[in-house]
Amino acid sequence: MAKYELKTKVTDVNLTEFLNKVEPDQKRLNAFEILDSMKKVTGQEPKMWGSSIIGFGQYHCKYESGQEGDFMAAGFSPRKAKRSLYIMGGIENYPKLTPKLGKFKNRKPCLYIQKLADIDKSVVEKLVRESYDYITNKTWPKAVTKVQ
Repeated sequence: MAKYELKTKVTDVNLTEFLNKVEPDQKRLNAFEILDSMKKVTGQEPKMWGSSIIGFGQYHCKYESGQEGDFMAAGFSPRKAKRSLYIMGGIENYPKLTPKLGKFKNRKPCLYIQKLADIDKSVVEKLVRESYDYITNKTWPKAVTKVQ
């Protein structure tokens, strides 16, 4: 079967220019803080995925259906309403961390945060680290993953 074409893939959008346009100022400062944190946690250089998502690393996924594609191993987006962090494998896989996280909403694989002040940043770093390690080092029941 042919390789599945994901809509969200690495682009040549300038990451710094993108972040410098984020409004208001506090959201922009938060975005640079998240960028530095995720870069430290993953050890990967950030890349733009699509027009508004910043991703770190990537993995190759092959489903039982035969479809396959590449996606970021961790990422975030400073969306207008909330900051979106992409927790691959789903936040429900980290029940020991979520009660300590603070104020958030989620929908697999997104963790939505209104303000960084609402959450414990050290818990977010642990969550991103565990999620990144999981997606880059484990085999999912329905997918084969490999960091590239």
